[in-house]
Amino acid sequence: MRIISYNVNGIRAAAAKGLFNWLEATQADMVCLQEIKAQPEQIPDIIALIEQLGYHHYWFPAEKKGYSGVAILTKILPNEVVYGCGEEWIDQEGRVLRADFDDFSLMSLYLPSGSSGDLRQEKKYEFLNFFSNYTENLKVHYPNLIISGDYNICHKAIDIHNPKSNANTSGFLPEERAWMDGFMGQGWIDSFRHFNPDPHHYTWWSYRAGSRGKNLGWRIDYHLVSQAMQERLKTVKILPDAIHSDHCPILLELH
Repeated sequence: MRIISYNVNGIRAAAAKGLFNWLEATQADMVCLQEIKAQPEQIPDIIALIEQLGYHHYWFPAEKKGYSGVAILTKILPNEVVYGCGEEWIDQEGRVLRADFDDFSLMSLYLPSGSSGDLRQEKKYEFLNFFSNYTENLKVHYPNLIISGDYNICHKAIDIHNPKSNANTSGFLPEERAWMDGFMGQGWIDSFRHFNPDPHHYTWWSYRAGSRGKNLGWRIDYHLVSQAMQERLKTVKILPDAIHSDHCPILLELH
C-alpha cells in the first residue's frame, strides 16, 4: 500500500508542471492533496486525467475560490467519505477530508498558516485546540487512522534549516511546537522520524534566495499514524526531486 501526501500549491499550476505524469510513475494507491486552490467544476481536464489513472476522487474545496482546499485520490473504493470536521469556519476553508476503508481511515489535512499576521495566528491556535479534541474522539471509532498533510509546523529543531533565526516565526513558535508534543503524546507516530533520525530532510522551501537549491527548508508535511498501526509501517520517504510546488511529496508504505 503506497500513500502519497502532497501540498500542490494549486493543482492547475502543478498539473502544468507535469504532476500527473509523475503521479502515474509513482504507482501510488492513494493520494492526499492539499492547497488544491480549485473547485472540481473548474478542472474537468484534470479530473479526466485522474480518472484515466484509475483513481476515484473526492474534493473538499474552500468556499473562497483559488484558496486552500483538500482532496483524496484512491484506487480502492472507500466505504465512506466524510467532508469536513463539523466546525463551520474550518469547513468553509476546505481543510479536512476523510476516507474510510475496511482496515484503516485516511485523512487529508491542511492546517492553517499563521504567517499573515496575529489574527490568523490566533485562528491557527483555535484550529489546533479543536483538532486535538476532534481526533481524540475520532480515534475511539476509527483507531486505525492516518492523518496526512501539511501541518504548517516544524516540530523539532532538526526539522528546520535555521532554528535560531526562526525561533519567533509562525510555524516554529514555541506554542506550536508544544502543541505538536502534546498531539504526539495522544498516540500519534511521526512516521518519517520513526525510520529516519537524520537532519536536513525538508518538505517545503521558500521561493526566495534559491532556498530549494541550497536545501534551506522546513519539514512541515507529515504522515501521522495512530499507534494502533505501528506494526503496519514499512517505509516513509520524502521525495524532494518532485518539483511541481514549493512543497514536495511524502510517501508512506504500509505492510
